[in-house]
Amino acid sequence: MLEEVERWLTTRSWSVADRPLHKILAAKRSTGQTVSVVLPALNEEETVGDIVAIIRHDLMQQVPLVDELVVIDSGSTDRTSQVAAAAGATVVHRDTILPRIPAAPGKGEVLWRSLLVTTGDVVCFIDSDLRNFSSDFVSGIVGPLLTDPGVDLVKGMYDRPLAGAAGQGGRVTELMARPLLNMHWPQLAGFVQPLGGEYAARRSLLEQLPFPVGYGVEIGMLIDSLHLVGLDALAQVDIGVRKHRHQDGQALGRMAAAIYRTAQLRLARGHLIRPALTQFERGESGFEARTFSVDTEERPPMVEIAEYAARKVA
Repeated sequence: MLEEVERWLTTRSWSVADRPLHKILAAKRSTGQTVSVVLPALNEEETVGDIVAIIRHDLMQQVPLVDELVVIDSGSTDRTSQVAAAAGATVVHRDTILPRIPAAPGKGEVLWRSLLVTTGDVVCFIDSDLRNFSSDFVSGIVGPLLTDPGVDLVKGMYDRPLAGAAGQGGRVTELMARPLLNMHWPQLAGFVQPLGGEYAARRSLLEQLPFPVGYGVEIGMLIDSLHLVGLDALAQVDIGVRKHRHQDGQALGRMAAAIYRTAQLRLARGHLIRPALTQFERGESGFEARTFSVDTEERPPMVEIAEYAARKVA
């Protein structure tokens, strides 16, 4: 490990207990910063309501940490929107945001568009499929941004159990993302959960970043932030244990392909020979090939979007 990373691990890796809530609130009051929490959601009716309710109770009603709580529905066919609204979130459908640009499927698309319907100086992203959610997830990762002006982006780090076994979650992280980062961006080798969906950043940083529309958004954001603001502006906070819905091996393969594509673009901005991934499933007559396109589209930095610029002027 680079000496720079070893030093970073001692100065930019914290526990949620390192910043008591009362100190975070005092920093928020003194600086006047506002906080938006965004939950990207697709068919998450079983979990999104509990997450929204906990954030509202703990961080909006009990204490004034979160100013804005928004669920972006990216085309759910279940009751995700109704459940989220009933729990107290502002619900916005992806397709109603910036309608002149047709929406692409993918998590990164939703996060990018969320910048147009939120106003917080700090934007916190939380996945909607968490099953053991605690408001510490939010306060833990926004805390450094409110208390330390030198920090621009904070990732959550946690244990990810799989089928009851500790540390077995995050398979794409271990098989794809971590090797890529260690070999090509060794300054980022200290991140425990580089692909984790719980992180927060200053709007002033997010609006300058391109957003891969799909699964590559987290690794792309991390790499681009490193180049834009440097390693010392990045941090991570231990928020305990993360339990969520696990995907099957083929879905993980598609995720890995998108992440590789995102990394490849950042390595050379070169030509991708074949932006597709073929996988196999056993059918009635043997193995059947199924080919999926790999996410290749990226959205430009939000500051380049006329509607966003007009809102800032207004």
